[in-house]
Amino acid sequence: MRRCPCLTGLPYSDCCEPFHLGISLAPTAERLMRSRYAAYTLGTPDYLLSTWHESTRPAELLLDTTLHWYGLDIIDHTRGGIFDTTGTVEFRAHYRHGADLGSQHENSEFRRENGVWMYVDATG
Repeated sequence: MRRCPCLTGLPYSDCCEPFHLGISLAPTAERLMRSRYAAYTLGTPDYLLSTWHESTRPAELLLDTTLHWYGLDIIDHTRGGIFDTTGTVEFRAHYRHGADLGSQHENSEFRRENGVWMYVDATG
């Protein structure tokens, strides 16, 4: 059984894989954020672009294949539940780049339109 890279402890097949395959949609902003983190760890830019709001989505996304993402800490969130239309998720994602360790700290903004959560941008 392969654990999900988003670190929920669930099997990948029961966690982010259905989102990545388009079988189901992330029900909350945090679940979308976790699935996007998992997509970074798996190197799947198509999923990242498909879950990026059209107002801020880049034309293309080239992932740095020398980065190894290995840890995710959810720090906080505001709104983003199943009945909300906006939400934020603050997180810290840990990576290794060669012999160097680092992390990315972000407070991400999400918007739900027509029942679909989308990543908008990082907020201050």
